[in-house]
Amino acid sequence: MTAEPQLSWSTPPAALAVCGIGGIVLAVAVVVSNDGPGRLLIGLAALGLLFLAWMGFRQRPRLSVEPGPVPRIVVRGLTGPQYYTPQQVLRARVVSYRRLGRRMPMLEMDVDHQGEEKLLIFGRWDLGTRPENVLDTLRGYLVNP
Repeated sequence: MTAEPQLSWSTPPAALAVCGIGGIVLAVAVVVSNDGPGRLLIGLAALGLLFLAWMGFRQRPRLSVEPGPVPRIVVRGLTGPQYYTPQQVLRARVVSYRRLGRRMPMLEMDVDHQGEEKLLIFGRWDLGTRPENVLDTLRGYLVNP
């Protein structure tokens, strides 16, 4: 019996939980700190981590495939999910960008979004796995990989 391929990808919940806990710890540090500028910087860092955790949980799963007679690609964002048919995905590829001195692979998808071309970029943080693995799975559902 073969295993079903994974059809949804998102940031690992453990990573988001660590961000949330880090934000709470920094918020407590703001309360106990007596240095004004330090409180401001620590408070901004706490807000950033808490926002990152909230955003990650809100967008779960970030990218998924709804199989069926006509499969749909679902991309979740802050404003809600967007649905694309395989015909709307104009191109999908993995491109490596230089970030922090390293080449980081990113999944790029060009989609037809309400008559306009839109570029969607997903990194390992968004997908929770290597973008190459996601592209391999998506190729089975796309018309124009």
